[in-house]
Amino acid sequence: MTTLVTGARGKVGQALITRLHSAGLTVRAASARPAELTVPDGVETAELALDRPETFASALRGVRQVFLYPQPAGIHDLVEAAEAAGVEHVVLLSSSSVLGPDAENDPLASHSLKVERALAASDLTCTFLRPDAFASNSLGWARPIGRSMPVQLAYPDAHIAPIHPEDIADIAFEALTGTALTGRSLTLTGAESLTFREQLAVLSDAVGREIPVEHISRAEAEQQMSGHMPAPMVTSLLDLWEAADAHGPATVADTTETLLGRPARSFRQWADENAAAFTRH
Repeated sequence: MTTLVTGARGKVGQALITRLHSAGLTVRAASARPAELTVPDGVETAELALDRPETFASALRGVRQVFLYPQPAGIHDLVEAAEAAGVEHVVLLSSSSVLGPDAENDPLASHSLKVERALAASDLTCTFLRPDAFASNSLGWARPIGRSMPVQLAYPDAHIAPIHPEDIADIAFEALTGTALTGRSLTLTGAESLTFREQLAVLSDAVGREIPVEHISRAEAEQQMSGHMPAPMVTSLLDLWEAADAHGPATVADTTETLLGRPARSFRQWADENAAAFTRH
C-alpha cells in the first residue's frame, strides 16, 4: 500500500517520509517541484501541483493513503482524482484556526476550512490534524536575535501552547499506520502554555545570551508585518495575539502524551535543537 505525502519539502512532510520509509512502508513524496526534493534512498518522487489537476492521476496511481497539506486551489479536482484512483484515507494537516469565530472569513482559517469541507463532503475516510502554533514559528525572530537586536512585539504576553513539528509527524505517522486516530478531528498543541516573552527567555538560554524584548504598538506591528504579508493576514494574526494576551494561559489540547502515550517534546527541546538558526544573521 503506497502512501502519498504532499508538501514533501516541509518539515512535517520530510519527517513523516522518513518515519514511513524507516518502517518499511512504501511512500511517494510529492511536490510541485520534485527535482528539489531530498528523500531517503528508495523513496519515489512525483510531481503534484495542487493548482494543476493534470498532475494528479500520475501522482495518485496505486496510492491508498494521502498525507495532505491544505491548499484550496484544485481541492475538488484532487478529491475526485483521489476517489477515482482508489484512495481510501486522507490525513489532512489542517489548523486549529478553523475552530475560531467567523472562520469562513478569517484568512488564517478559511484556507484550511475549505479543504476540510471538500474532504468531508467526499466518500474518503478523513482524519483532520489541527495543530495550534508550531514551535518553529519562532524562527520569525531569528533575524533580530541573530543581529543582537531587540525582538519587537505588540503582544509580548500573548499565550500559546507551541507544538514541536516532530510531534506532529509522530501523530501523523500513527494516523496513517494505526486505527485509533482514523476518522477523527484532533486539535494538537504542545504540553505547556508559554507567552512570547517566556519563549524568548527559553531561546535566550539556548543561545547563551540575553534577548531583549521591546513592546511596540499595534500600529507599529502592522507597519512592520505588512512588508511581508497581506494586510488581512496581518489583521488576523494581531487579532489572534490580542485575544491570546487577554485570555490568559492557552488551553492544552491533545498531545503525543494523550494520543500516543509518550511525553510531548518541549519548546525548550526545540530551542536547544535549533539554537544555531538564531546566530547566523
